[in-house]
Amino acid sequence: MSTLEQNYQLVCDRLQHACDQAGRPRSEVKLLAVSKTKPADMVATCYQQGQRSFGENYLQDAIEKIEALQHLEGIDWHFIGPIQSNKTRPIASHFHWVETVCRDKIAQRLNDQRPDDMPPLNVLLQINISGEEQKAGIEPAEVEALAELVHELPNLALRGLMCIPENTEDEQALADQFERMKALFQQLQQQYPQLDTLSMGMSADMALAVEHGSTEVRIGTDIFGARS
Repeated sequence: MSTLEQNYQLVCDRLQHACDQAGRPRSEVKLLAVSKTKPADMVATCYQQGQRSFGENYLQDAIEKIEALQHLEGIDWHFIGPIQSNKTRPIASHFHWVETVCRDKIAQRLNDQRPDDMPPLNVLLQINISGEEQKAGIEPAEVEALAELVHELPNLALRGLMCIPENTEDEQALADQFERMKALFQQLQQQYPQLDTLSMGMSADMALAVEHGSTEVRIGTDIFGARS
């Protein structure tokens, strides 16, 4: 078994343990393998282990992988990086999910540029839950307006929320941010019952995120190794 295969199994075991500790079925939490900067053959190895959802930040690097691996049935590509206006067309035509929508203009462009022969693009709204100035994402108070816009756009499917919490070792601060995200998600679900994805939690805070309601954790380094 390769190091990558061992790493992947260890992450799966950790996620199972986190779900057990939180009293939740493992089926409630999707593992998104963050494959940014890693070659297509590593993604293929992970796919052979049963992984289907992969996250990418860098557009050109991602498109090369998507095209190289298009023969893999059921593979699911998520764009999880910042979105510039001039990048919306290739994102709209290559990805199944976009997790970082936080502007009306970007949502409108993704909708307009989604090819007619593809199903609606699954969208998560990025929330700046820690309120840090340098962080991307909308304020919680802005969620309702952007959710309404995305919901009305025919080539987009509103699926939920994502956040990158504060980079801190203060577990209570993280727990508070995750809990606020969960409350925001549940509030939005009352209006849009189809919402099913709360993306929060990475390698260091995965168990805490699962405990506070995450339905998708984004894990990169612990699976693929440090970025080269």
